Amino acid sequence: MNPIVNLTVQPSADMLSIARLVPPGSRVLDLGCGTGELLDYLIRERGCSGYGVEINDANVQACVARGVNVIQLNLEEGLALFGDSSFDVVLQIDTLQHLRNAETMLRETARVGRAGIVVFPNFGHWPNRLAVARGRMPVTKVLPYQWYDTPNIRVGTLQDFEALALQNRLEILDAFGLQDGREVRFWPNARASRAVFKFRHA
Repeated sequence: MNPIVNLTVQPSADMLSIARLVPPGSRVLDLGCGTGELLDYLIRERGCSGYGVEINDANVQACVARGVNVIQLNLEEGLALFGDSSFDVVLQIDTLQHLRNAETMLRETARVGRAGIVVFPNFGHWPNRLAVARGRMPVTKVLPYQWYDTPNIRVGTLQDFEALALQNRLEILDAFGLQDGREVRFWPNARASRAVFKFRHA
């Protein structure tokens, strides 16, 4: 049985903040696109086109039900399928922290897209720091798992990503945090639960 997909999902404030980083009419590749909500919104509201990449069978079916073009692919195998600069924007929304080849995939994102956008949980958020200071790994709305059953195999902060971008000769075009639907641009490394970066090859 096909999953029931709500085709009229109201975009969250976080989704709108991310979508604003994508120029209207862009050709988009969404890596780890889930059920295709963001790509569907970009197509309908910002005149974009493109593809999602997803490995989960149910998510792929949900994308198809939405009318979103999707390719079933394991991101750990890389992006050799796509040529250099074949997309205007490549998205990695809550994907990077699940990948073993995170640095390679970051470079591939910059190769395949003229710009890349990544979003990931910010381990530097102050409640996470407080939990670690108390001797425990944090469990929050953005990091909801216990240390022993988390699907996240990477944890990082905004400052960690800035260092990684510099190491890989990536130019950061925009950076901010997201917290409860608000963009955080003042001390985002301590005040935001999610990190957002837009970048390109330097």
